[in-house]
Amino acid sequence: MISRSRPILCYVTSRHRLGPQAGVPALLDCIRRAAGAGVDWIQIREKDLSGEYLLDLSLAAITGTRLPDGGSKSATQPQETSVLINDRLDVALAVNAAGVHLGGQSVPVAALGKFRGSLFPNDFLIGASCHSQDAARAAEQDGADYVLFGPIFETPSKAGMGPPQGIARLAAICHAVRIPVLAIGGITTGNACECIAAGAAGIAAIRLFQESANLGRDVAEIRAGL
Repeated sequence: MISRSRPILCYVTSRHRLGPQAGVPALLDCIRRAAGAGVDWIQIREKDLSGEYLLDLSLAAITGTRLPDGGSKSATQPQETSVLINDRLDVALAVNAAGVHLGGQSVPVAALGKFRGSLFPNDFLIGASCHSQDAARAAEQDGADYVLFGPIFETPSKAGMGPPQGIARLAAICHAVRIPVLAIGGITTGNACECIAAGAAGIAAIRLFQESANLGRDVAEIRAGL
């Protein structure tokens, strides 16, 4: 069950955006910085990592332990921050993550939903990325607990997904389904409140949480505006 007590802030990771010299330890520092700033969810989205390295990264993110190479000396993340793993159900289950997030090329939501309560517990989250109202409704029907919808605004990371969906389409999606909808794509401290006002249960972003010069201040500003 996803709490509706306050809007969800979700950091979607992308270590390649940290620069050519940055590696997984640098990403782990970003993950812990986001957790320390009060971000609710962290979606580990590192599609090109091997299963073994993704396992190590995810376990370190959840437990606060070091990577095998000794990377990151930051403090353990707060218990209230949930970690979701992109695509890899096996890794998500192995590290006892809060859930798995499915993209357009992932296995269908319905293929996992039928195992709820057997292969994984009832509170294990299944999320899906959607780019249309029909896709959001299908994800809900198939057992998704939430959807990410976007891109809402212009953003470099979603340039290949076509023009921005905009606030009006976000509002339509939010009213078309009962499960939480998180807005993604070009989200900033200045427009996050527009997404929540349109009915979104939260916002998800890479740059907002990963590239901030003062993440604690930005998270506080977002919370104050919501």
